Amino acid sequence: MLDLNTTCLSFFTIILSLTSIFYFLFLLLSDHPTKNPCPESYPIIGNLPGLLRNRHRFHDWVSDILSQTPSSTLQVNFFLNLSRGICTANPLNIDHLLHSNFNNYIKGSRFSDVLQELLGDGIFNVDGHLWTLQRKIASHEFSTKSLNHFISDVVNSQISDRLIPFLSHACNVNEVIDLQEVLQDFTYRNISTVAFGVVVDPAYKSSNAGFFKAFDDAVEICSSRFLSPLPVIWKMKRYFNIGSEKRFKKAIQVINNYALEIIMFKEKEESNTKEEEEGSETRNQDLLSRFMQSTSTNMEFRDEEHKRKFLRDIIISFVMAGKDSTSTALTWFFWLIAGNPRCTELLLAELNASTSLLHYHELKKFHYLHAALSESMRLFPPVPINSRLTVDDDVLPDGTHVGKGWFADYSAYATGRTEKVWGLDCREFKPERWLNGDGLLQPPDHFRFPVFHCGPRMCLVND
Repeated sequence: MLDLNTTCLSFFTIILSLTSIFYFLFLLLSDHPTKNPCPESYPIIGNLPGLLRNRHRFHDWVSDILSQTPSSTLQVNFFLNLSRGICTANPLNIDHLLHSNFNNYIKGSRFSDVLQELLGDGIFNVDGHLWTLQRKIASHEFSTKSLNHFISDVVNSQISDRLIPFLSHACNVNEVIDLQEVLQDFTYRNISTVAFGVVVDPAYKSSNAGFFKAFDDAVEICSSRFLSPLPVIWKMKRYFNIGSEKRFKKAIQVINNYALEIIMFKEKEESNTKEEEEGSETRNQDLLSRFMQSTSTNMEFRDEEHKRKFLRDIIISFVMAGKDSTSTALTWFFWLIAGNPRCTELLLAELNASTSLLHYHELKKFHYLHAALSESMRLFPPVPINSRLTVDDDVLPDGTHVGKGWFADYSAYATGRTEKVWGLDCREFKPERWLNGDGLLQPPDHFRFPVFHCGPRMCLVND
């Protein structure tokens, strides 16, 4: 008579065999042909082994496997086929996803599931009417000269009053500093002033600093959600309010309380200003004040609670877009410049040739500086990979099939490292590739350089 262990083993073997048979039958009967299967995909377990093995170097891993495919596009299959999609670094496909067939590729549940608590219905997390409304308001504000000058004044003030004195002192006393931390502090102060009109000092244990600490925690946890091979794990942690999800819930509470506090303060400030300056067009220049002004006459925001929720979501979205992305871009820029002394000399020569203070529109004359920044972000884009959700079945320009409900990722990081796009020297830092024969900056092809995204959702500051 067979013992219990042998019986269990036999039963498990039968179940596994039947599962494998049904899996292959499913693929045979329902799978659409694709030109670009994933090089590291296996039956049943999909890409899980490769993801777990390369989680510490995720973006380089994606670049490596994309380089092995015929057209820099691959099909992605997660564990038990619970999620399927494609990932591409092909400029033609990126054009198709973000521009030519824009309406078929949305943010959808892929973003809202992960970011809803943090971004709510903010511009970077929604589609349709909500996105159109916010884009219209934001586009108008970002096109005004007054906002451009306000941002320029804030940045110049932070550079002259804090950043340069700090760096000068560190040089004078031969102090070793962590440049990334210094630049994070710099962007903290800039984005808080531009977004709220309030200078946040992360060095002090105030409610302001608590907001940014909570914000950093929330962003980190959202990133881990995106990279989770089994989303059901973080969703269960959220349901039982344990581990990182418990910490996330507390962080969101801090963010919401601070945002509401600032909004109510601004409402009171604006009310007092109206009473004191009846008929005057004077207004605060920060983003929150501008959005409050824009929504004050909009019939969609008659309900005060609805209006405050809208303001909270859109401002938090812009903080997310401007804070870490700027410090990340600057950190990589200085790291690359430090390793290329020739580029440093050329940059200094260009900057020393200017005799005036640097203002927003005057920055356009620094062609080599612009080229060096573009080259830095080509190699190290602040947002290395982005994603969309497919509304209906589609075929990409390279012939890859994309199924309804699939995710469609595009990797700016991998695109910048693709030889077919940037040549054999694609991994080298060469600002000259951005300049023409006269040393003038050449406008980039956004689909070869999707750092600021492309199409209707292109970054407002690059629109």
